[in-house]
Amino acid sequence: MFLDHPTITATNSLTEPDRLERLTRVYGYVAALADLAGHQHLIEKISQLHDHKGTLIVFWHDAPTEEEKALFVQGWASRMGDGSTNVEHEV
Repeated sequence: MFLDHPTITATNSLTEPDRLERLTRVYGYVAALADLAGHQHLIEKISQLHDHKGTLIVFWHDAPTEEEKALFVQGWASRMGDGSTNVEHEV
């Protein structure tokens, strides 16, 4: 069992707690997509997920591949996420 999951934060999370729930759903969805794509170590590379006014910001311990970045775009654009492709990556 992997215990060192990323920190999940959101702008206005105190008044809009659904933002944190959405990030948790997207994280699980992306982790499943990564497993299916053979990227089992993806979750070890992520330090934080943050929702800033509808933009997903992914903070990485290690530089992601383009395919790993695309998994977050897919997850954020899905019904689990915001429905947009507004994703930024910070290393």
